[in-house]
Amino acid sequence: MFPGVTAGYTYEDCSATADWLLAQTAVRPLVGIVCGSGLGGLADMLKDQVAFNYKDIPNFPQSTVHGHAGRLVFGMLKGRPCVCMQGRFHLYEGYPVQKVTLPMRVFKLLGVETVILTNAAGGLNQDYKVGDIMIMKDHLNMPGFAGNNPLVGPNDERFGVRFPCMSDAYDRELQQLAADLGQELGYRDFLREGVYCVLGGPSFETIAECRMLSKLGADAVGMSTVHEVIVARHCGMRVFGLSLITNLSVMDYDSAEKANHEEVLQTGKQRAEQLERLVSTMVTKIEHNNNFA
Repeated sequence: MFPGVTAGYTYEDCSATADWLLAQTAVRPLVGIVCGSGLGGLADMLKDQVAFNYKDIPNFPQSTVHGHAGRLVFGMLKGRPCVCMQGRFHLYEGYPVQKVTLPMRVFKLLGVETVILTNAAGGLNQDYKVGDIMIMKDHLNMPGFAGNNPLVGPNDERFGVRFPCMSDAYDRELQQLAADLGQELGYRDFLREGVYCVLGGPSFETIAECRMLSKLGADAVGMSTVHEVIVARHCGMRVFGLSLITNLSVMDYDSAEKANHEEVLQTGKQRAEQLERLVSTMVTKIEHNNNFA
């Protein structure tokens, strides 16, 4: 076993988890959705639900974060078969990055073709406001700079190639679809497009760190999503990401502002309905063969 690689997340393990889930539900999802902090309402939109607590799913980790329900929900979203994670896993919970990203490989083996990831993020871009929704066009993987990448270790070709491309990580057609739908839904004033930076957490960023990340080209910062994107792309799934800007990162030493998790959840509650409408409308526009309706 390679250093830093935890045993127990093999192709066979992922297959066993997928097979167990497929045996429990008739839904064959083509779209997988991951709900970030305070955004679990997306799963509640599914009709004919079959839900599983993470603790009951073989090989699955458990969500320990307030605001993450910890359920995998299968069902129909406006007539389209979907699976939805109500709550995700993070490095700061103590999970190895291979465990954090396990659900993406399970999604692939369930038959998912398109993954929609949402998160709550701090705004670094000075033009952003609390409540803005940012379409993710690219990312900065800071833990990856230090070698903490979910693809470290032996590569299994059944999932994907040894050196996957990431210059096309975020599907441009899906980004355009979201932008067009945002215009139709009247979201022009708060729909943005930008670069998301992931850090390890759980502490929020220092002022110096925020200034550095801004200079590096990051528009928003958070503690999730990027590892899932890497594994989803490695598996050949299309990826679309949305960040809800729940707080503005503190960039000024004279500021009395402080980031806190309650603010994140509160903003999620206020804007969640509009974000849900955007995602659910997108799902209806993605055909089963990944062409648009």
